[in-house]
Amino acid sequence: MSVSVHSAAFVDPRARLGAGVEVGPGAVIGPEVEVGEGTRVDSHALVTGRTRVGRHCHIHHCAVVGAAPQDLKYRGERTYVEVGDHTVLREFTTVHLATVPEGTTRVGSHCLVMAYAHVAHDCVVGDHCILANAVNLAGFVTVEEYAIVGGMTPVHQFVRIGAHSIIGGGSRVPQDVAPYVKAAGNPLANYGLNSVGLERRGFPAEVRATLKHAYHILFREGLPVEQAVARIRQECAGCAEAERLARFAETSVRGLTR
Repeated sequence: MSVSVHSAAFVDPRARLGAGVEVGPGAVIGPEVEVGEGTRVDSHALVTGRTRVGRHCHIHHCAVVGAAPQDLKYRGERTYVEVGDHTVLREFTTVHLATVPEGTTRVGSHCLVMAYAHVAHDCVVGDHCILANAVNLAGFVTVEEYAIVGGMTPVHQFVRIGAHSIIGGGSRVPQDVAPYVKAAGNPLANYGLNSVGLERRGFPAEVRATLKHAYHILFREGLPVEQAVARIRQECAGCAEAERLARFAETSVRGLTR
C-alpha cells in the first residue's frame, strides 16, 4: 500500500511513514517522527518531536502529539513519545514529550483517548485504556491496562490508576486508585469492585469472589495497609489478582483512595 499525503499537508522528508499511512490537509509531521503502517493522521493534526506512532492508529483533527512538555524545568533534553498500535486519539488531544532525559511518555495499544484529553510528560498509559473527554493527566501519572477514566477528571502528578478500575466522570483524583475498583466523587471514594467490567473481561466467578474478599479486608475493616496486605496474602493465597491488589497497596507513595 502506498502512502497518501494531502497536497496541503507538510511531512518533513526525514519522517518515516509506513505503508498505507494517510495524512490529511493541513497536518504537520516533523522530522523525527515514525508513523506505523495503516495509521491515519487527520486534518491539522501535529505530530512532532521524537515520536513513534504504532500501526493502524487514528489521530484526529487538531490533535497534538510529541510537543514540548508544559514544564518550566524542561530545556530541550532528548525525550520521546510512543503510541502503541490500534490507538485512537480524538480531536484536540495532547500527548507531550517526557522531561527526564531519554525518558518516554507512553500511550499503549488499543486505547481510546477522547476529545480534549491531555496526557502530560512522563505519563504511562497501558493497553486497552479509555480516557474520556477532557481527562487531564498531570506529569508522571501511570494508568494501568483496561482502566477507564470518566470525563472532566483531573489526575494529580505521580498518581497511579490500577488495572481494570473505573473512575466516574467529574471526579478529582489526588491519590492512587487501586486495581479492580470503582471510584467516583469529589472527594474521591471507592464504591466496591468494578464487577461488571471484570465479568465482561472474563474473570472467573471464583476470582471475582476472592477479589471481593480482598477488597473488604483492604477498604472496609479499617486496618493499616501493612496489616491488610498481610491478611490478603494469608486469606487469598494463590490468587494472582489479589496479590496484585496487595502489591499495589503496599507500594503506594501518594496513598490509596479509600
